[in-house]
Amino acid sequence: MNKKIDNNVNKIQEEILSLKKSILNLTFQKFSGQLEKTSEIKKSKKQIARLKTKLSNLNGEKSA
Repeated sequence: MNKKIDNNVNKIQEEILSLKKSILNLTFQKFSGQLEKTSEIKKSKKQIARLKTKLSNLNGEKSA
């Protein structure tokens, strides 16, 4: 079971990193005037928050 949690943690961390890179690219597009859907930045930030919450819950289960 411990390995399953570790796999989930690694996947979540990779997804968070990917979303952060996405936000960076979206921000550059926004300031250069190329981004039409500015709401994508907000959606990505919310998704990161959800994943971080899930990550902290998994870490809580791991230590308990």
